[in-house]
Amino acid sequence: MTELIMQQSSTAHWQQLVAEAEARCGADLGEDAQSYLVFLLMRYLRRDDLLRRLLALGYLQAMASSGTRRAERLRDVGDECLLIGGLFPGQVRRRRVSLGYVIGLGQGAYGELAATDGSALGGLFQHLAQEFPVLLDVLGQLRGGTPSLDQLAQAAERFLETGSAAAQAQLERVHGLLPPEPPARH
Repeated sequence: MTELIMQQSSTAHWQQLVAEAEARCGADLGEDAQSYLVFLLMRYLRRDDLLRRLLALGYLQAMASSGTRRAERLRDVGDECLLIGGLFPGQVRRRRVSLGYVIGLGQGAYGELAATDGSALGGLFQHLAQEFPVLLDVLGQLRGGTPSLDQLAQAAERFLETGSAAAQAQLERVHGLLPPEPPARH
């Protein structure tokens, strides 16, 4: 009997990985945000300049731009903050900024984009701004593996900055570590 082997498309593979990461951290992004995250990962997979870009400079350039160029730059800043904060949190420390700074910059970029986009995408960007910490948790789950001390410190910072349930669970799994209560979420 011949066995039929079906290969997933890269989109389906990323979709599966994101859905599994979402389930592991107990998040429910919704179909639009989940799709956005999948295509974001696919788009940046081919780029090698992500870790060299200056986030604040990108934000300032976006705010000084207008029209379509402004929207593209704001989206790029939000996307880059999301990827760096979620997939490469060590870069946050190397850049000598706090996770809260990266979260605020990313939320600000998406929020500004939502406020100026009158289309249905405005609602998506507003959702991305509001759920930014949850999106970071989902991306963090994609990294997997046993957390290093640096990753535990980053989880503690994420928990304190955002009240992240995934960061809290990660800290509780490792020797019952848990920092003081995070500030109330708005």
